[in-house]
Amino acid sequence: MDDDGYAISYKLLERGVPVASADGEQIGTVDRVLDNAREQIFDGIVVRAPRGLVFVDAPEVARIAERGVTLSIDAAEAAVLPEYEPGPPEFQANPRAGRVGRLLGGGWKRRR
Repeated sequence: MDDDGYAISYKLLERGVPVASADGEQIGTVDRVLDNAREQIFDGIVVRAPRGLVFVDAPEVARIAERGVTLSIDAAEAAVLPEYEPGPPEFQANPRAGRVGRLLGGGWKRRR
């Protein structure tokens, strides 16, 4: 990537942005960003690669920019990144459920 734009926060990273290894080879595109919302910590990204969805851990991400993500690992290391496995579902309280909704089990909703 010649000009990937200005550096941005991981919170602004959009789906479809190209992801390149440290040696400049494009390995795929961003599928989603993973973070720990409670602690506001960047956890990594899920990359749509030719072999499927792979997980890139936060320490392996060197730069996040408007038009590209650059990793700190080379293409050979990127080729053996682990497949993405979703974690357990998370639930949060649903304050809009009301008394009857909570009584019927609607007091929780699945986090997306």
